[in-house]
Amino acid sequence: MAAQLSAAHVLLALAVMFVWGTNFVIVKLALAHLPPLLMAALRFLLAALPLVFVLPRPRVPWRNLAAYGLVIGAGQFGLMFFAMTRYISPGLASLVVQTQVFFTIGLAIFASGERVRPFQIVATLVAVAGLAIIGSHTDGHTTTAGVLMVLGGSLAWALGNMVSRAAGRVNVLAYMAWSSLFAVPPLVAMSLALEGWPRIVAGLHDADGFTWGAVLWQSVGNTMFGYGAWAWLLARYPAAAVSPFALLVPVFGMGAAALWLGEPMPAWKLLATALVLGGLALNVLWPRWRARLAATARGA
Repeated sequence: MAAQLSAAHVLLALAVMFVWGTNFVIVKLALAHLPPLLMAALRFLLAALPLVFVLPRPRVPWRNLAAYGLVIGAGQFGLMFFAMTRYISPGLASLVVQTQVFFTIGLAIFASGERVRPFQIVATLVAVAGLAIIGSHTDGHTTTAGVLMVLGGSLAWALGNMVSRAAGRVNVLAYMAWSSLFAVPPLVAMSLALEGWPRIVAGLHDADGFTWGAVLWQSVGNTMFGYGAWAWLLARYPAAAVSPFALLVPVFGMGAAALWLGEPMPAWKLLATALVLGGLALNVLWPRWRARLAATARGA
């Protein structure tokens, strides 16, 4: 397993972060029509069908597919979509969910004994300083319940990271499609229990073209591409090398909120963005800088 991402894989990780970050605004707009648990169920249903009829089941145990579908579908997205209805703002949700970085690294250390290097600790602390600035400037539309729900979703995401790593190198598109099958039944059951049939029918009736486009984007862009690429990277690199990229999600999320929803970008947000990007750059580039310095010293 390589210790650091190649240049092409860095670009892939950045593309995933862009998709995931801008998605918070898309979700918020779509939730104006669809109930959250129903929307999550539709997301994973369209991620599974029709691909499960085309792609063979990946060679992993059924329990692995079921675990990933449950923790990512019912856990992460069930909680996050529900929280974003009225309990937390899109920008702050994109921030709080990034605690999955720390959950993932902690779980990796506990499960496999991965060693976090000193420069990664420093890089994470720099990025956390940026996240702390963002967290200290909430918009007044966030509740404790919303933060707790998104934290629960973050833990579910971290667990999903560990499950996908245990699957090893598989066809990631097939893995996402087949695991999505296991996300649909619990989400449908929760939607019926918590949202009710009348609200489900009303939501489907009120959904417009943008809403259905948002659902399709959830399936193709976020699930198939985003989580497929994320699982592919985690199968090839240590969690401590891949997970910090997710710190960029709030940068893209808040940028999208500013452009599409008119949310302001004051100086404190720009400072926080610089710290997050600085931490990410240190995490990605420090090993290469150190190797280059060592090579230069040897050649001197």
